[in-house]
Amino acid sequence: MRNSYLDYAMSVIVARALPDARDGLKPVHRRILYAMWDMGIRASSPHRKSARIVGEVLGKYHPHSDTAVYDAMVRMAQYFSMRYMLVDGQGNFGSVDGDSAAAMRYTEARLARIAHELLEDIDKDTVEFTPNFDDSLTEPDLLPARLPNLLLNGATGIAVGMAT
Repeated sequence: MRNSYLDYAMSVIVARALPDARDGLKPVHRRILYAMWDMGIRASSPHRKSARIVGEVLGKYHPHSDTAVYDAMVRMAQYFSMRYMLVDGQGNFGSVDGDSAAAMRYTEARLARIAHELLEDIDKDTVEFTPNFDDSLTEPDLLPARLPNLLLNGATGIAVGMAT
């Protein structure tokens, strides 16, 4: 039992909790940015409802909690959480004092201009794609980042309890 738990914990850490050094993103962040790009929500586009974006991510790439997806998107839109915001949020995306963001039905978002540097040329066979959770679509293994996102924004997170 102990080995099974440790194997599971390590697989979660490697697969979800640690960012890939090549694009500096965890899977949930990569899926959000890719979904927004695929939906045509660029920096020059109008903002779209956050709930619409979260629904797209859940339905196509990340069948987990809507809260996890929305919280990850909110963090990418907070100037106090990221040095270079990857999402341009409109509405209440929380505060540095710990106030939480408004519900996703009240906020809107689009890609920030710098996020384009992570996604440009994705349609030119620059990265590998793998089937999504139900084999109905494909998603990128990583983004063809033109900038060192991990160095620019860093990363934080928590994984399955390696410490008690």
